[in-house]
Formats: sequence, C-alpha cells, structure tokens
Amino acid sequence: MNSEKREIAAFTAPVVLLATGGIGRIYLHTTNPDIATGDGIAIAWRQGLPVVNLEFVQFHPTAYYAEVGNSFLISEAVRGEGAVLKRLNGQAFMNQYDERADLAPRDIVARAIDTELKTHGEPHVLLDCSNMSEEFFADRFPAIRDLCNARGTYPPRDPIPVVPSAHYSCGGVATDRNGQTRMEGLFVTGECAFTGTHGANRLASNSLLEALVFSHRAAQLVLSNSKRKSAPQIEPPEYARNWKRDYTIEGVRIEHCRAELRSLMWDYVGIVRRTDRLELAQDRLSVLSKEIEGYWNEGAIDPDLIELRNMIQTADLIVRCALLRKESRGLHYTLDFPNADESAAVDTCLSWDAQEG
Repeated sequence: MNSEKREIAAFTAPVVLLATGGIGRIYLHTTNPDIATGDGIAIAWRQGLPVVNLEFVQFHPTAYYAEVGNSFLISEAVRGEGAVLKRLNGQAFMNQYDERADLAPRDIVARAIDTELKTHGEPHVLLDCSNMSEEFFADRFPAIRDLCNARGTYPPRDPIPVVPSAHYSCGGVATDRNGQTRMEGLFVTGECAFTGTHGANRLASNSLLEALVFSHRAAQLVLSNSKRKSAPQIEPPEYARNWKRDYTIEGVRIEHCRAELRSLMWDYVGIVRRTDRLELAQDRLSVLSKEIEGYWNEGAIDPDLIELRNMIQTADLIVRCALLRKESRGLHYTLDFPNADESAAVDTCLSWDAQEG
C-alpha cells in the first residue's frame, strides 16, 4: 500500500526477508516504536507458517508513565545506584516480594509492580532517586534527566512516575539457524523471528545477536546459492481486486478498536495472567477481528486498517500460545499454574498443520 499515492502495488522476488520488529504496540504501555505492531508475524501466519513461544513477552519494569505520547525506558541502572520503588503514598514495597528488593530480576520487579497497581488501583508507581545528588544523577543519567525534564519531572528532586511496559517478544515465526522458514525463499530475522536464542526469558544483549548474526547468515546463504530462481509471477491478490479506492472507514472506528485492543491485552494478557482472563481476551479479540475483517472484505483498505488487522491477528496468536502453556516459566506467569512443570518445558507451537482447512 503506497499511502501517499493511495495505490496497491505488487512486488515479486525470489527471496524475501521479513524484519518487521516487535509486537509492543499491541499493549497499552510499551517502550517500542510506533511501527512495532506484529506485522511480520501476522503476514507469515496468514501464509501458513508456524509461530513459536509467543506467550513469552518481556515487560521492562520501569518505563516513564505518560498519559499521552510515547514512553521511554528508565534504565535498571537507576535502581542499581540505589533508587527505590514506592507506591504513590511513598511506601516502598519491593522487600515484600523478594529479598533482593529493588535489585531483583526484571521479571520479578515487573510482576511486583503489576500486583501493586492491580491491588491499589493506581496508574503507576514512583521511582525515588532522592538518595543521589543532582550532580551525580546528571552525570550518570544525562539522557534520562533530559527526557524527564522535558515532561515536567525533575529527578532526583522529583520521583519518576514509572510503569512496566511491553518491551521484547521472545517468540516469533519459526526459522532455522540461517533465518530461513519452511517456505522456500522466505527468511525472517530479528524480533519477529523465533530462533531459539532467548528461551523463556531474554538477556539484554541477545537482541543484537539475534538481529545481526541471523541476518548475516541469511544474506550469506542467499548470496552463496548459485541456483537462485527468478521471481515468481503472481496474480494480484483478491483484496487488491476488491479494494475501493474512495471507500474509507471513519477514523474513530479504527482508533476505538485499536484502543480497545491495547487495553484488552494490557489488562488480560499482561504480566500476570489467568486462564479465565485469557479466554475472555480470546472472545473479545474474535469480536474485534470480525469487525475489522468486515471492513477489509468491503474493500475499505488503508494503512491504518492493514496495521490494526495485523495487531489483532498477532494478539490472538499470543493468547493462544499462552493458553497452551500450563505452567509458569520465565516471562509467562499464570496464577492458575504458578509453578514450573518440567514435563511442560517444551516450545509452544501453533501450526497450520493442525488448522481446519
């Protein structure tokens, strides 16, 4: 879709690589850029490719809480320098959850904050940096200081409002060690791929490994293949033939669906999960999907609708993977199965082999 010319163009190639990034924008709070809407995962799934371990979504425990506009990361190094998480009434709480208190691993800290927010009905917690001098904070965290100041918060004098935010997806489209899918000529790398690099939790530097190493391997494989085929010839897809150039859906409908989706995923498929909430999310997503597919089939195709359709599809796949895992492991924590089950320590895989039709 050429959004400037309002044209749908078809491109064919013997090799295609999907590197569309993460899924964070399907959640209400995220550190991800606006484009992280799960497009690559949804595209690959609709082409019949399996997806793996999408239930493992990493939530960074401390992102700046913004009622409007984009958020940004408050580095865990701030807590490493002695900052303390507190409720809005000034009460510290991390020592109630882990003996390491504010220095506990990020998944434990994120779950603790989520519990506090749900228990007390508060929109965010506070990161108290008052143990540091203004000179030290400015020297150690200049970017965080500047970003906070631009939003009217002046640490270390002011506590920083923070909330956990969707940060990184450990699952994705199944690939081999060269980034190749089981569809000939289709490669997937970066955050939208499942390479097996992360397991049930993610170490920070592994994202660089996943993006660079697997993309490099994919490029090497393609360039070394002397038997590369020419681009296939295809007919325009049905949606392009049905597209009504002058027919658009009211923007308020798209934005309402997008807002509902992001709140739904945050409340029911977030840091701490329960089977009944996941099933409720699945039902609501089905309703949203029917509405959006209706617009799609009517020919009201535009970039916002395309993106929202991908968001809903990816959200549904995350819920389905979460329902398959009957244990708590790594980034997937469910109150119905709070312990790890070694007999369940396998990848969750959704495949079209098991789909009707």
